[in-house]
Amino acid sequence: MTASPRISVIGLGYVGLPLVLALARHFHVVGYDIDGDRVAQLVTGRDRTAETDPAVLGATTAQLTADADALAGTEIFIITVPTPVDEDKRPDLRALESAARTIGGYLVAGSGAIVTLESTVYPGATEDVLGPALEAASGLRAGVDFFLGYSPERVNPGDAEHTHDRLTKVVAGQTPAVTETLAAMYGETTSGGIYVARNIKTAEAAKVIENAQRDINIAFINEVARIFHRLDISTHDVLDAAATKWNFLDFRPGLVGGHCIGVDPYYLAYRARQVGHEPEVILAGRRINDDMGAFVAGEIAGQVGAGDDSGRVLMLGLTFKENVPDLRNSRVADLVAGLGAAGLQVDVHDPLADHAEAAAVYGIDLLETLALEADYDAVVGAVAHDLYTGFDGARLASLVKPGGLIADVKGMWRNLALADGLRRWQL
Repeated sequence: MTASPRISVIGLGYVGLPLVLALARHFHVVGYDIDGDRVAQLVTGRDRTAETDPAVLGATTAQLTADADALAGTEIFIITVPTPVDEDKRPDLRALESAARTIGGYLVAGSGAIVTLESTVYPGATEDVLGPALEAASGLRAGVDFFLGYSPERVNPGDAEHTHDRLTKVVAGQTPAVTETLAAMYGETTSGGIYVARNIKTAEAAKVIENAQRDINIAFINEVARIFHRLDISTHDVLDAAATKWNFLDFRPGLVGGHCIGVDPYYLAYRARQVGHEPEVILAGRRINDDMGAFVAGEIAGQVGAGDDSGRVLMLGLTFKENVPDLRNSRVADLVAGLGAAGLQVDVHDPLADHAEAAAVYGIDLLETLALEADYDAVVGAVAHDLYTGFDGARLASLVKPGGLIADVKGMWRNLALADGLRRWQL
């Protein structure tokens, strides 16, 4: 391994692109993606994920390409491809296996190249899935001709504070020398320090429980929200009171989606069953959170009075969280589907979401603009984008008919005075 290794990042999405830009400040870096359109946009300075500074993207020295031959001569490969779940909530590692086949063609016997993974997987997947896939593609041996590593991504989309250059980076390698190399490489990109995990499985496990823990905490709040709703108590008022205790964990109710929290618990549950343990708490949390879309849809449909195909609802927000264009695993889509199944006509607006992606992934045609005035039976605040949190009572009133419903899933309007006659629903 040279003092300044040639690095290739496989996958230029929400995780890969910021990593490429960070590494390129210190190393020769190739950023590779199979999506030629994505690469073409990046080369012109456009990042549809909005996770990077256009000026930084335009000035990067990294080679961004859809040509796999650019991977030749790479000393450290970093895989940042999606690892979702399939329809049965089982790990879908096809993108990882495809990346392994691509990389395998550029591994050279005796080079000592390192292949490290950042994508979420279950404990053991790097050595039990990625390693054999690379061996099959290259005809070489892991731990002899090339080496494995794992360093979980921790970037939070839309979070300007916990950026890649400030996070503590967990690293683990197949050998102490590999671990040392990865620690030195990542150490150049972050002021948050390096934590060396005991081994690759430990690093994989740390990543998967970070999000599973958050999922379980939110599930508890979602369950108590449903209880408090029956008791005619505002969950947000309860949480504000409880949060005055120094050690209270202030999680909020809502729809839990995204690329990590809504997925990672299933990876841990899958591995648990492989080793003979039936996960209970983990999957209970997932069931509660997965059901929230149907619960909210039922509540709103009951308030509007559905069934005659005449009720009209305006859904504000489709992305999985506020102030990002990220549509991955958005649970707002469940809410839209639930209201539609109840016989309501649903229009969806989102100022950040890509219209083509929304149509392709969810079959939802987003409104081009948000009307100044409308006569919806209900307005649903599903995502707390800044545009929506800035609405006042008059703006909300302009969107609904007299006596209409303001359904506040995120609690963003709970302290807002509404016009006389308007009804309010919130978690």
